[in-house]
Amino acid sequence: MPATPAVSKPMTKAQIVTQLAEKNGLTKKQAAAFIESLVDLACKETKKNKKFTLPGIGILKLNKRKARVGRNPATGESIKIPAKTTVKMTVSKAAKDAILGPSK
Repeated sequence: MPATPAVSKPMTKAQIVTQLAEKNGLTKKQAAAFIESLVDLACKETKKNKKFTLPGIGILKLNKRKARVGRNPATGESIKIPAKTTVKMTVSKAAKDAILGPSK
């Protein structure tokens, strides 16, 4: 059986702050404050305008789901699932190409 490649864990917030601070000549406190303000801005703008674009990364959008009928997997009983609003992230083409390589 072939050995599976080691999968690394996603970066923690502390690791992201450290990387940003080193790359941009900031203190860790400044980098953390920047991340917090970006997250706050993204949440407020998405709530207010139903959309927030983060250039080079993607778009946060509010998405409305209609009410529908579902099934309880344990009993098979039909249940009504109410309409609700969700948040959806669409990845930009630039980010996809940078991660996966250009599409054919």
